[in-house]
Amino acid sequence: MTRKTYLLLICMILFWDYVCSGKLAQLEWGNPKVNVKQDASQWIIQGERLTVVVDSNTLAMQVRDKDISWNIEGSTQGDLTIEHSGRNIPLCLKDAKQIKIEPYETGFKSGIKIQLNDYLHEDELLEIRLQLNICLQAPSEDLVCELVAQEDAAAVKQCLWPAPFEKASFDFTVVPFMQGMLLPKEWSQRVWLYDTISYGRGLYMPWWGHQKGDSAAMVILETPADGGCHFSHPAGGPTRVGSRWAHSLGKLSYPRRARLCFFRKGNYVTLAKRYRRYVIENGSFVSLNEKIARNPIVKRLIGSPVIHTNILIHIQPESSYYNKKEPEKNHYYVRFDKRAEQLRALEKRGVNQAYVHLDGWGFRGYDNLHPDILPPSPEAGGWEGLRALAQACDDLGYVFALHDQYRDYYLDAKSYNEDHTIIQEDGHRYYGSTWYGGKQSILCSSLALGHVTKNYRSILNNNVKVRGAYLDVFAVVPPDECYNPEHPVTRKQCLQYRGDCFDFIRTQVGVVSSEEPADWAIPHLDLVHHAPFALNPNPGHGPAMGIPVPLFSLVYHDSIFIPWSLGKG
Repeated sequence: MTRKTYLLLICMILFWDYVCSGKLAQLEWGNPKVNVKQDASQWIIQGERLTVVVDSNTLAMQVRDKDISWNIEGSTQGDLTIEHSGRNIPLCLKDAKQIKIEPYETGFKSGIKIQLNDYLHEDELLEIRLQLNICLQAPSEDLVCELVAQEDAAAVKQCLWPAPFEKASFDFTVVPFMQGMLLPKEWSQRVWLYDTISYGRGLYMPWWGHQKGDSAAMVILETPADGGCHFSHPAGGPTRVGSRWAHSLGKLSYPRRARLCFFRKGNYVTLAKRYRRYVIENGSFVSLNEKIARNPIVKRLIGSPVIHTNILIHIQPESSYYNKKEPEKNHYYVRFDKRAEQLRALEKRGVNQAYVHLDGWGFRGYDNLHPDILPPSPEAGGWEGLRALAQACDDLGYVFALHDQYRDYYLDAKSYNEDHTIIQEDGHRYYGSTWYGGKQSILCSSLALGHVTKNYRSILNNNVKVRGAYLDVFAVVPPDECYNPEHPVTRKQCLQYRGDCFDFIRTQVGVVSSEEPADWAIPHLDLVHHAPFALNPNPGHGPAMGIPVPLFSLVYHDSIFIPWSLGKG
């Protein structure tokens, strides 16, 4: 062995011994470049770009990006509501009897953990343990805020955290209020959201944000099923909007998480693009190209006008729409064969493709007897008439779809049973009589799919060439809870059950549509009735609230078809 070979062998042995000893530094493993330190009553989370300062006394936060500061309000009375001994008790997060703050590290985000143990109310100790995690997450340094609760003797009914941004921190507020709203902080008119839980008209998408000069910030609710916001804007402003976590069947039940994103240069378009990236990354974005690949009939919607027509209108005396002065207007119809004749005439005038949405085809017409709407209206031609109309659409190259409903539960439906209705948190059932069909309650979402399957199996077995279905309200009404002990349902489960109904239509029938495009339903839906801007005083009436901006379409323009009625909203 030469001297050179000998020395090389010694070096290799020493290097191997060094590696095996564990002394080789693994410097770059993806950990956040974040430093956490305490300075008197302040905790400072220092990232490469952002600095977050948390006041341990008030829970207020300041987020700095060099010369730009975003200030978040501290804890206030009523930002925490707990249930104890049958009472809902408003509290203040920061008033916990025991508060402990320490650094918190997961390997992909770093920050602090705040433990809030027990509260005092009217000299009574309320035992509950809360944990707030405030972290910067690599690589973008989003600020991730998590709320966790251990609920034994007491339960969290609502928590309003993270709090709103201070009014000096922004000039405009951006809210996906229906299609979208840009709201100047000092807007002269009062503005309110139609609802403040996620996935209703108030929040089509579970996020909101602010603009300040050339910079922007946003809040994304990552656990949105039981989340939303608390919002206010009196005439002249200012605007206040912050996170709101609602209970799930009486408890917080699971960790809640909000992601705050900050942009040195940005506006409402930047925020929409960031949310679009978020839904693409988490897998909930499904493009129209994907939807066409899994169901080729969807491609036929491109360039097709929507022909929205009806067969039978019947209005029950109990309905708020009942015409007492002219009772003959409460029941009228057009036969199926007449509609087929009209469509053929339309085709001769040059309409060579269309999507036909048919209302009022069921036994007693539009918004009646759900979920038991079969057989098709005997007055209008029954099974034979519906079958012939569907065949006519097929011959013309038109996509034929049926309007349907599986939430409103009519008391004179054949299968109606009070035990199948939703029981609300207060132990009561909802009863109303607004719509044409008169007296109704609400069907528990856990039972909806069975009725969808029952009805569409029958329709298909009767050789009706239906190519799509519109399941009303599922994608515009926020998710329901059900406290019925026979079929309890959380909001998150409700969305799953509604999605199952949509998916059955897609796999067995064709085009899937619903009323409006709540974000959760986008993977399931091909088409919606509309996605308009919010109006004052209500949807469909009056001028726009705030400044209309197309937030929803900026995010989902290539994921769903949205017809637009010119001159309306």
